[in-house]
Amino acid sequence: MDVCAKLRGVFHEKRIGHAGTLDPMATGVLPVFVGRATRAVEFAAQSDKEYIAGIKLGIITNTQDATGEVLEERPVHADCADLRRALDAFTGEIEQLPPMYSAIKIHGKKLYELARKGQEVERRPRRVTIHTLELLECRPPAEGGCLLRTVCSKGTYVRTLCHDIGQALGCGACMSSLRRTRAAGFGLEEALTLEQAVSAQNPEALLLPVDQFFARSGFPAAVTAPPPAEKRLRNGGQAALSGPDGAYRVYSQSGEFLGIGRRQNSRMGLIKSFFEV
Repeated sequence: MDVCAKLRGVFHEKRIGHAGTLDPMATGVLPVFVGRATRAVEFAAQSDKEYIAGIKLGIITNTQDATGEVLEERPVHADCADLRRALDAFTGEIEQLPPMYSAIKIHGKKLYELARKGQEVERRPRRVTIHTLELLECRPPAEGGCLLRTVCSKGTYVRTLCHDIGQALGCGACMSSLRRTRAAGFGLEEALTLEQAVSAQNPEALLLPVDQFFARSGFPAAVTAPPPAEKRLRNGGQAALSGPDGAYRVYSQSGEFLGIGRRQNSRMGLIKSFFEV
């Protein structure tokens, strides 16, 4: 939200939102939506994400990362082969117990607020999906530890993943670094630093059309609405458009992106509009 607050001043626009919180120690991709494009945040927040995470074996902290208080140090007897084997058990659909140092609310209170007061409350495990989990680098803890790459579903806590892997190995572990390399279909190669956005002479030129997000995130099919159908769609109605049922990116004949539509029984209606009213 600090990034969004900064960009409100850059773009002179109150409507700014992001698609996925990053831990304070983390770096990497933070998709930001400006103006009417904020209507896409609910779609973007559901997307899978890719991370490169450092894992330090033998250290257990209260935050499950290197910024926290060290609770325990254990000898490490596991080698790289042991670590690779352990990763298999954490691939696929798994259950995670949300950490106390998280923004999840229970009875109206954020967990990290309770944790800072020394309180711990009961949490329910949540099901998340780890699509990919691989060991990129393996070094002794004294030399900086190991690097993991993971592609995971919304709601996955990578530091909890590191903690749980350490528990499985018997030596404990914490996350030593975190970099998000892909989110909402956008990668690091496309990202700008906040400094680049703030110093840009023409910040509007940095913005991508919102339909680019949908084109690469599960809505690849596009349909063009003729003028009579476009008018009905703009007014919140349905229009006759033949073709297979499903969700589509809907454009006017002039090429304007109207929104995301759903076609059923040859009738199309917008489920989320993006044209300026």
